Amino acid sequence: MTSFDFYGDPVSFSFDTSEVENFTAPLTAAGINTFYQSISRSNYQQVVNALMAYKETNKPDDWLFYQLIRKTAQQLSPKATNYKRYTLYKWFLLSKTGYESTLAIGNDRLLFYVQCDENIYNIPFRMREGKQFVCLNYHDYGEIDFNREEFSEVYIAANNQVKAFSYKITHLPGFNAGDYTEKDLSFNYYQTDYHFKVKINPQVKSIFANYPVVDYASYFNIPLSKETYSSLISVLKRNIKGMNARNGVDYLMRFTRYAFPFERDTEAFGKEKRMSPEETLLYGQSDCEDRAALFFYLVKEIYNLPMIVLAYPKHVTIAVKFDKPIGHSIVYNGSRYSICEPTPQSEDLQMGEFIPALKKESYEVVYAYQPNEK
Repeated sequence: MTSFDFYGDPVSFSFDTSEVENFTAPLTAAGINTFYQSISRSNYQQVVNALMAYKETNKPDDWLFYQLIRKTAQQLSPKATNYKRYTLYKWFLLSKTGYESTLAIGNDRLLFYVQCDENIYNIPFRMREGKQFVCLNYHDYGEIDFNREEFSEVYIAANNQVKAFSYKITHLPGFNAGDYTEKDLSFNYYQTDYHFKVKINPQVKSIFANYPVVDYASYFNIPLSKETYSSLISVLKRNIKGMNARNGVDYLMRFTRYAFPFERDTEAFGKEKRMSPEETLLYGQSDCEDRAALFFYLVKEIYNLPMIVLAYPKHVTIAVKFDKPIGHSIVYNGSRYSICEPTPQSEDLQMGEFIPALKKESYEVVYAYQPNEK
C-alpha cells in the first residue's frame, strides 16, 4: 500500500512496484508506444481510482489535481531516478483521469502537453487539430529554442472521455493547521503604527512554483487559503471598523503599499512571475502586479466595489469606483473610477492621484470587475 499526505489530505492506493514499467530505450515514438502498451496491461486502475476518489471528494481545480498527479508519479517512478519514465507516468495518469494530453520529442527531450482553451503566457504551446496544447514540463528544461530545435509529436488517444485543462484557481487546499506559521506585518497609517500577525503556509509556494502567467481575470481572483484568510481579513476588518468605504480603501491601499518591500520579479526570480495574494504575503518582496492583485483581492472581499485593472507598458495599478469619484478619475464604460496606487512611489500618492510619469502614458483596461460577478 502506497500512502502519502497531499496538502492535508491522505491519499493511498495499492500498486505492486514490480509492475512499474522500465523505460531505458531511446526516446522514440515506437518506444513510447511500447511503454504505453505495457503500462496499460499493468494494475494501474487502482491508482486512477484513488486519484478520481480524491477528485470527487475534494473538487480540486485542475492545477491542484495536476500537482497530485505529479506527486503520485513521484511515488511510482521518482523523477531523479528516471526523468523520462516519471514524465510518461504523469502523461499516462493525466490522460487516464480525463484530460487530453500529448507528447513531443526532440534532441532526447520529452515535452508533455495538455489541451487548454485559455490564454497562457510564458510557456510553449502547440496546436493539434485546431486545439491548443500547453506544455506542462517546460520548466524542467529551462530555455528551448524551438526555431533551432525540431520536435515531433507523439499522440496516443489514451481516453475517449476528455476535457480541457483549466488554470483557474477557485480554492486552495484545506491544509493541516500545523503547517501554518505566523508572519509579522506592520505599516504606518497617518502617524499611527499598525502591527499584526498573519498565518501563512509555506506550502503555497510549492503549489505555484511552476504556475504560468495567466489572464488578469484569472490571476486577480486567486483566493487565500482559509487560515490565511481568517487571520488577515479579520484583523483588517477590525482595524477599519467605523471607517467609510473611502477611508477603508485608503487603509487597504496603504497597507498593500507599505507592509511589503518592493522588488522587481526579474531581480527576485530572474523572470516574470505574477504572484497570487497569498504568495505576496509569503515572499519577502513583491512588485506592482503582485501588490495590485493583493489590493484588488482585499477590496473585493471587504467592500466588493467595482474595479478596473490598468496596465501601462511598465506598470500595473487599480482604479476603484466609489459613490463619488476622488481626485482625477478615469472614465470606463460611462463610470468614473479613482486611481488607488498600491505600489510605493517617490511621492506619497493620495487616492485619485496618478504617478506623475504616467499621466500622459497610454494604458489598457485588462480586467474590469463588477460585484455581481462574485
